[in-house]
Amino acid sequence: MSRQYPKKPVVGVGAIILNGERILLEKRKNSPGKGKWSVPGGLVDLGETAEQAVIREVKEETGLEVYNPRLVDVVSYISLGEKGAVVYHYVIIDYLVTSKGGKPKAASDADDLKWVPFYEVEQYELTESFRHFFQRNREKLGNDSLYF
Repeated sequence: MSRQYPKKPVVGVGAIILNGERILLEKRKNSPGKGKWSVPGGLVDLGETAEQAVIREVKEETGLEVYNPRLVDVVSYISLGEKGAVVYHYVIIDYLVTSKGGKPKAASDADDLKWVPFYEVEQYELTESFRHFFQRNREKLGNDSLYF
């Protein structure tokens, strides 16, 4: 299935990895959102659950091993071209995951990785979908032990 001008929405996953009051952000290497910051993630492969996909994508993009995906939110990203045609349409399922530890290293679709304090996140040039997600869920994430 083509990511650009798709015939149906494309399903993706995002990984929310926390370290105290910090979140792991990834600078995207590819479009859409090239050069902007988001969270590690990618597409769900055929025959794979969303939970399996988020674990796999984190390993591919950061080298970190994660487990225990817990659903946080679902975000839609729809980008229209000049003539109104849908250029991109993603349904992104965001999960809070627990890291087994280690130091993240940018790989695959990641240009850079950075642990960012919650209060600094919105100072970064974020993807539209992650900015929307973060604004909606900031309070929940700051109290993850209470909510999840």
